Amino acid sequence: MSDWGRVDADGNVYVKEGDGERLIGQWVTGGDADEAIAFYTRRFENLETEVDLLEKRVAAGTVSPDDATKAIATVREQLVDAQAIGDLASLSSRLDALEPRLAELRAQRKVEREQRTAEATAAKTRIVEAAEKIAAGQDWRNGADKLRALLDEWKALPRLSKSADDELWHRFSTARTAYTKKRKAHFGEQSVKRDQAQKIKERLIVEAEALSGSTDWGATSAAYRDLMQQWKAAGSAPRNVEDKLWKRFRAAQDVFFSAREAANAAQDTEYAQNAEVKRQILEEAEALVPVKDLEATRKAWHDIADRWEAAGKVPRDQIKELEGRIRAVERAIREAGEQEWKRTDPEKSARADDMITKLEDAISAIEADIAKAEAASDTKKVAKLRENLESRQAFLEIARRTASDFS
Repeated sequence: MSDWGRVDADGNVYVKEGDGERLIGQWVTGGDADEAIAFYTRRFENLETEVDLLEKRVAAGTVSPDDATKAIATVREQLVDAQAIGDLASLSSRLDALEPRLAELRAQRKVEREQRTAEATAAKTRIVEAAEKIAAGQDWRNGADKLRALLDEWKALPRLSKSADDELWHRFSTARTAYTKKRKAHFGEQSVKRDQAQKIKERLIVEAEALSGSTDWGATSAAYRDLMQQWKAAGSAPRNVEDKLWKRFRAAQDVFFSAREAANAAQDTEYAQNAEVKRQILEEAEALVPVKDLEATRKAWHDIADRWEAAGKVPRDQIKELEGRIRAVERAIREAGEQEWKRTDPEKSARADDMITKLEDAISAIEADIAKAEAASDTKKVAKLRENLESRQAFLEIARRTASDFS
């Protein structure tokens, strides 16, 4: 016997329902009634297990409301005329109790769905705006990779309503297409420019190689500077030839500049030797001052000057010192000559002699006038004449000393 069912003497199996009972099966007449009860009770326990599982899944939110509703309907069908012994009404009540929770889940899922939709809309709008920004720009190197990344991001997002999704996709696709066309046009132009640059650089290489053997260091260096400016202005050639062109162009320059450096090194050695010769000449030149014998000094100076010029150029950093020292000697000899000229200038000597003669004549005339004034006892005139006489005598003394300088 069971609280929820029984087996009668004829083998009929009943389950209690409300105030009555319902026939659920036939057991073998004369069979063990307890075994029959246990058999139909296990059927009930299976149904109860399904209800338990549904309750747990609904409580945990691991099943969608729609799937839960279908599962409940399935169990309900199994409960109708169920061939099982147990509290079938309690199972129906437990299934009924799940409906409010399913309503909550539906509301929650709706909110979550709306939130996901809003987030997906915002994300797709952001992707579209980013794509349109890329399409409006000129980032030819990274733009394509960025658009591919945006496309991958788009694919990972859930779909929106058909109209909203189609509108955003149309903007995104249009931006990608516009960028691709502009990028192809840009690289097409770049390809033309690179081909033109290759031709220009090949011509510059020919010119550079033609100049590589020149020994006109100054003019050729300037020519190479001009070629380099043209090279930079030409832009880049195709990548597969740019390095090769540059190596040829650079090699031609290296030939010339290496030769120039070798020539400069040889020249530096020569100039250093010249400087040593000039230092020895300077010792002779500086020994001439102060000037004692002008004629002998001039003669020695002419020989020194000739040897100085013949010695050649010196290193640039020694020019100022050496030229300064030799010019100091030259200046000292010239000043000595000027002093000698002033001392022996014939015109100045003649003018000094003429001045002395005139002063002596004037003094003689004044002395005669003094004698006449004294004879006439004109003291006032005598005093004036003597004052004039003293002045002329003083000038005469100066003129005589000046004349002695020319003798």
